[in-house]
Amino acid sequence: MTTIAIPSGMPQYDDVPRYDVATVRADFPILDREVNGHRLVYLDSANTSHKPRQVLGVLAEHYARHNANVSRSVHTLGTEATEAYEGARAKVAAFINAPSVDEVVFTKNSTEAINIVAYAFSNASLRPDGDPRFRLGPGDEVVISEMEHHSNIVPWQLLCERTGATLRWFPVTDSGRLDESGLDDLVTERTKIVSLVHMSNILGTVNATARITERVREVGALLLLDCSQSVPHMPMDVVDYDADFIVFTGHKMCGPTGIGVLWGRAELLAAMPPVFGGGSMIETVAMGGSTFAAPPARFEAGTPPIAEAVALGAAVDYLSGIGMRAIQWHEKELTAYALDALATVPGLRIFGPTVPVGRGGTISFALGDVHPHDVGQVLDSLGVQVRVGHHCARPVCTRFGVPATTRASFYLYTTTEEIDALVAGLEQVRKVFG
Repeated sequence: MTTIAIPSGMPQYDDVPRYDVATVRADFPILDREVNGHRLVYLDSANTSHKPRQVLGVLAEHYARHNANVSRSVHTLGTEATEAYEGARAKVAAFINAPSVDEVVFTKNSTEAINIVAYAFSNASLRPDGDPRFRLGPGDEVVISEMEHHSNIVPWQLLCERTGATLRWFPVTDSGRLDESGLDDLVTERTKIVSLVHMSNILGTVNATARITERVREVGALLLLDCSQSVPHMPMDVVDYDADFIVFTGHKMCGPTGIGVLWGRAELLAAMPPVFGGGSMIETVAMGGSTFAAPPARFEAGTPPIAEAVALGAAVDYLSGIGMRAIQWHEKELTAYALDALATVPGLRIFGPTVPVGRGGTISFALGDVHPHDVGQVLDSLGVQVRVGHHCARPVCTRFGVPATTRASFYLYTTTEEIDALVAGLEQVRKVFG
């Protein structure tokens, strides 16, 4: 049984949820691999997670036994595919405590989900009857933060270019936290939407959103949370967070690639004009014009990622079976262990919080003057897989004066032995590059 050695600075509770990490690891076939003659040490789950047999089996079973298009057929296979697809939607809705299953829109990924909301603003702004909550023009403002993934920066930049609105942002403190000191001046009556990352993919920071949400409600704006890095790692309750939209993606939570989720309040989805046109999203079509289906179908034009959605439902089942609080606590202990271990490496600089409070299991760092690509190549030669680059968060790198970082990220299957392998690998980097 693999256990976590709890660092001395961590509170020691007897009643926290636990699971057997060795048993979990046995569910992931890829973890048995060797890389360059070494046992695989996978520390890149913030980029994409691995998939357990339970998910891989459902994906294969769907294609082998139930493959058909959805919502268009009365034959047996079509009915089975539709039931499985809509069943996955219900599982996702329950997983995030959505008030209605119809508030869950399947997308390709988080990026597409954010773009759907951004283009809904564009389309509403072009229509005289567009809902005023989505109408945007000169004098209006969109607020993001300096720690966003590019997928939560570029769509809003493009939206502001199309509409004449202004983009503003929260800065980041030296410790890697969101700087809320100017909140009241940043989020004002001119603000139409605030779109923030819940957990940073580069700094590991988990943003406390209550104060920002309160201000958003005061000024009558909308709130979107990018939960790509949080939904896979901690319990999520959309009612408790009081957001208007959240987005997340399947491939970071033991599901397949090509499937993501946009959750939105029912009344807001109903007010949003469609973004993609085509089959399945219509009510009626005539040569003189069309009317559109109610959400979520309105935003799922064409053949959707059916098998991927079904497999995402299986991933939800798998994570729920282990328990999201248990996963959260496992990663909290791992992060504390890793922060302590990395602190022993001479010349290593961590970007983001250096304490395991208000942060997740994603740690970006620099090792002296060694370029991250060189760090990554030496580690790969030892079987240790990390991410190098700007992690689609280049403004964060600019903020901290570095061109790129090395990033290690953990998940439910990560062990302290793998963190030890990372630290040993970094010592090898120091020997190679002096």
